[in-house]
Amino acid sequence: MAGGDPEIRAVLFDIDGTLLVTGGAGGVAWQRAFEELHGVEADVAEHTDAGMTDPEIAAIVFREVIGREGTAEERARAIGCYLKHLPDAVAGSDGYRVMPGVEQLLDRLIEAGVLLGLVTGNVEAAAHIKLARGRLNRFFSFGGYGSDSADRTEVTEAALRRGALVSGGSLQNSSCISVGDTPRDVAAGHGAGIEVVGVATGSYGLEQLNQAQADWALVDLTAGFPT
Repeated sequence: MAGGDPEIRAVLFDIDGTLLVTGGAGGVAWQRAFEELHGVEADVAEHTDAGMTDPEIAAIVFREVIGREGTAEERARAIGCYLKHLPDAVAGSDGYRVMPGVEQLLDRLIEAGVLLGLVTGNVEAAAHIKLARGRLNRFFSFGGYGSDSADRTEVTEAALRRGALVSGGSLQNSSCISVGDTPRDVAAGHGAGIEVVGVATGSYGLEQLNQAQADWALVDLTAGFPT
């Protein structure tokens, strides 16, 4: 790690734009959910930014598309309906792909004894639906999810707590890093007290990730990963 810090023992990966892209499957599932429940056309991409959590997305769609604040029960029902539609949307997406170098990197980290976790704005079920098509679930033993909190820093903190449990209490935050493709991912990792790899495989380029103060900024996960 930078500055002679302890060796990396755990890496937390974002999903969308970092490990894979679904080719818009998430947006399709949200659209189907809001059409089914509320009879409205909800183009999520018009109203949200990369790196938002699922609870944030549900709240924004209510506010900006339906025109009112949804109740907690309504937002929870929307997420449940989204999850109902997500498997078919992912399976039917022509644009689904795993990012370059992902499987090779994950294999290498596992072989080196590094614990792998998730840190994602997806609620937990959505995360595993998206990973399943690319056969990536097998790599991850813990995670933090949008179902833990709408705040990405709190999601990262949840992942770190679970990583400590998986390690039998031996894992320290100083030996963990996170990986993401947005400035939100960088801010969340730093907010939780860990270093962050920014990877320019999503909506943001190297310059923007450097401006967000990523500790490392990479073109993709084939390029000089810091372990």
